[in-house]
Amino acid sequence: MATGEGKGWAKGRSAKDDLRIAKAAAGHRGLTYEQHVPPELDRRRMSPSVDTTWTPTLAYAIGLMATDGCVADSDHVSFPSADLELVELFRQCLGKNNTISRFITRTGGVAYRVQFGDVKFCRWLATIGITGRKSLTIAALEVPDGLILPLTRGLLDGDGSIMNKTARADTGGRSDYHWEYLRTKFVSASRAHVEWLGDKLRPYAKESGYIEVTRARRGRHEMYALRYGKRASLRLLPLLYADPNAPRLTRKWRVWDDYRSRHRLPTN
Repeated sequence: MATGEGKGWAKGRSAKDDLRIAKAAAGHRGLTYEQHVPPELDRRRMSPSVDTTWTPTLAYAIGLMATDGCVADSDHVSFPSADLELVELFRQCLGKNNTISRFITRTGGVAYRVQFGDVKFCRWLATIGITGRKSLTIAALEVPDGLILPLTRGLLDGDGSIMNKTARADTGGRSDYHWEYLRTKFVSASRAHVEWLGDKLRPYAKESGYIEVTRARRGRHEMYALRYGKRASLRLLPLLYADPNAPRLTRKWRVWDDYRSRHRLPTN
């Protein structure tokens, strides 16, 4: 170089104290450049934002999100579950193809997770009642009334259960008398959420359901369960599973389907 300065001559200098740097900066001002990076190497490349047009499929995914999902740093969605099928359903319902990772839980079990960045979707989730650290604060969800049932199926698959067992009746007089029970339960750490859900399901179950409280152990919060007995479950479950093509977690649906088959109940 004529100046006698080699590589790295501009280190520590700026346009304020060096005329050459100032002239170079002025030549680039106002211009934009496209960086050509192979897609497989560009980790910043984002998939399209989730379509938030309300559909039964989206409502189901929101039910899953409200139970097992997590909004992290206001711009990422994470969905972990011990059920690989459930993680796949969540990803599919939102139109994503992100990799599902496998990890070991604190108790040594195996679980799965899908996560993706989507600022627009995270902001939309906040408008319908799903925010970061939602476990204790989640309450009503702003979902169209016509989509309460697919939303409920998502809540059931995420943090609910269908129980069908036979128990010995405590009659004292007969040891061979047994009865079969069918229960549907939704669990949350937020009482406001299960109360809201009970109000929304009353027209379908024909009752409010019973809220039971699990007392907190040291360092843990109380849990609340919205529980329906046999009569209400026989009204509610056929509605939740009316569409055989709708997304559902197989192992929970199978409990209902086995009961329905044994008792020769109609599919709808």
